[in-house]
Amino acid sequence: MTKNQKDIKCSFCGAGKQDSLMLIAGLDAHICDKCVGQANDILAEELTLKKGKNMSPVLTLLKPLEIKEHLDQYIIGQNDAKKVLAVAVYNHYKRLNQKIGKDEVEIEKSNIMMVGETGTGKTLLAKTIAKILNVPFCICDATVLTEAGYVGEDVESILTRLLQAADYDVNAAERGIVYIDEVDKVARKSDNPSITRDVSGEGVQQALLKILEGTIVNVPPQGGRKHPDQKMIPVNTNNILFICGGAFDGIEKKIANRLRTQTVGYKFKADNDDVDLKNLYKYITPLDLKAFGMIPELIGRVPVITHLNPLDRETLLCILTEPKNSLVKQYTKLFSYENIQLEFKKDVFEFIVDKAMEFKLGARGLRSICEAIMIDAMFEMPSQKHDDKKLIIDLNYAREQFEKSDIKKLKAA
Repeated sequence: MTKNQKDIKCSFCGAGKQDSLMLIAGLDAHICDKCVGQANDILAEELTLKKGKNMSPVLTLLKPLEIKEHLDQYIIGQNDAKKVLAVAVYNHYKRLNQKIGKDEVEIEKSNIMMVGETGTGKTLLAKTIAKILNVPFCICDATVLTEAGYVGEDVESILTRLLQAADYDVNAAERGIVYIDEVDKVARKSDNPSITRDVSGEGVQQALLKILEGTIVNVPPQGGRKHPDQKMIPVNTNNILFICGGAFDGIEKKIANRLRTQTVGYKFKADNDDVDLKNLYKYITPLDLKAFGMIPELIGRVPVITHLNPLDRETLLCILTEPKNSLVKQYTKLFSYENIQLEFKKDVFEFIVDKAMEFKLGARGLRSICEAIMIDAMFEMPSQKHDDKKLIIDLNYAREQFEKSDIKKLKAA
């Protein structure tokens, strides 16, 4: 006998037909739309947890050349930094896969320090390399770190972000990679003793020592400050690779003093003709980092030091157009969503690069100038009703839009 429509209920929650949007009939059973949505959420959560926990302990080795080729698709130049990163990641893979025997040599990790001017691609290198890694990866900012007991984040919060990236799988997190950005901001503020504590400088460096070298750290799972009643997760940092990056603004003077030359004026020695004064970062050594304010104990735990070259005019021009995620391709994609065909004249690229060189903001300066040129078009054109819309950016339009913007005042400042 067929059931009355009013008697049909969800077999899971018991909701009637009048209480639900839809009842899906099955073999001698029904399910409502709310139970379907809830089951879908549960299934998605379980699949995410399973994916995180089933990360293979044996990693697929990518050769350094393969890693560098991937980086080349997104980042122009900086070959020295790419090689150092590719080798470090490759060796990290091998170190995680090694089986230690009685007579086998244990490979130690080599943490990396990247030094370069702002806008040269330090953070972009770290973000891009994360796309090809088979290990948990996180980026954290050193500027928010303070000594234990002071307002700010403890050093252990670095590992909290790594745990979150690994879906709180401790085994996976213990073979991850951490990028510490703006590490130069924790340099020792002064060599002179003072009654005030350097809570966001040398104190942070001291707290980083054991984590960089390798120890078991009790990490608060939700981040924030630690307190005695909080549940902690022990994390072993022996197999975590740390990559540190910073602009180290002013370190050129330290390098110049060591080379017995000057960034401005006359040289002390005539035999320093081969010194590239436009790129003193290439001559950086641990001595320069120590003179800048990094403590020797920290420098010793970050043995690999690499530099990023300042961006010249040709490099900026390539960054603007060539990479997979170049600015030109990004704007073209944005306008394509509105069925607008965007086209740039070649002399516009030259204009943008010239202005970026004037402001000395690196690759980030390109975005600021492009936004100043495109803001009116992005504001007005989506509201215009045309089937086939085309926008051509020529030099006159670019110059006119740039002159209207406030960004031109940067040069005067």
